[in-house]
Amino acid sequence: MTLSGVAATGPDLLRLVAVPVFAWTAVRDIKTRRVSSAVWIPLSVLGAALLVWDGWLAWTAGQSVWTYEFLLPTAISVGLVVPIAYLFWWVGGFGGADAKALLVLAVLFPTFPEYGLGPWSVPLETPPIGAFSFSILTNAVLVGVTLPVVLAVRNAVAGRIAPVMFVGWPIPWDRVPETHGRLLETPSGLSRGGLDLDALRMYLRWRGLTLADLRDEPDRYRDPATLPAEPNLPTDGAVTADVEARGDGGTLEASADGPVAAADTAESDDPWGAEAFLEDIEGTAYGTSPETLRDGLEVLATAETVWISPGTPFLVPIFAGLVIALGYGDLLLGTLF
Repeated sequence: MTLSGVAATGPDLLRLVAVPVFAWTAVRDIKTRRVSSAVWIPLSVLGAALLVWDGWLAWTAGQSVWTYEFLLPTAISVGLVVPIAYLFWWVGGFGGADAKALLVLAVLFPTFPEYGLGPWSVPLETPPIGAFSFSILTNAVLVGVTLPVVLAVRNAVAGRIAPVMFVGWPIPWDRVPETHGRLLETPSGLSRGGLDLDALRMYLRWRGLTLADLRDEPDRYRDPATLPAEPNLPTDGAVTADVEARGDGGTLEASADGPVAAADTAESDDPWGAEAFLEDIEGTAYGTSPETLRDGLEVLATAETVWISPGTPFLVPIFAGLVIALGYGDLLLGTLF
């Protein structure tokens, strides 16, 4: 909806505030894989207020505008995008920040905005009746689908041909502590189900070790008797977490008050103390099992270079989908028709 002589309606102009906010969340998602929930609250409030404003403008414009340009797109946005976001979060397809971003978009962009740029008007491709947030979502999915292809081409050009070349790349072991993603190797070879690097950082901080320490004395630290009597807080595994760890790494005479008692634990019962770690933190560390943790530590104890998958922080495709939707419109519609 537009007003005569104005580049855009007031609500549509205010919605552009979301662009720099989503740009910031995309950058933060790449660097830290962490986005505070607080960032979505102001956008949600803004979206709700603009929704009411848009509804009033549509109501005063007439029954046709109210029904076809506001009510139906809003119903699609809230009734389709919101359940999709929740469903994919529930099954693990989206992270919490990804789902919250889509929920915000469903409220903030229920209808297609329109911006006059001189003789042109954007978005260029708009369906007769469609929810703008749904177009952002489909754009994001299409962008996300192209990323593995780009990654494979990058690896092929560098001569890195491997079954996992579509999802990752190799890095030196000393970059692992500062990298987000997932290890794509196990002692038996390349695998998509390797150790989450956030879980690795949690384990190392819990023990008060660095990866370099572990590599210097792998035989020592495989022995669960070396677990510290008083482990450190594991943090959430973020690279940027504030860590104040005791660096003793435990002793072979570990106290029986610790998570593992040396006198009661055979050397082969719990290599690396992986099971003790997960029991002590009372969680799974991003779905990590003792076996996955042990396999990852075995690889990292000796490998000079490892394949890792950075994953795809979905806030990046969401931001790209938003920008594309504001300029071009619906990629899927433009491709099919």
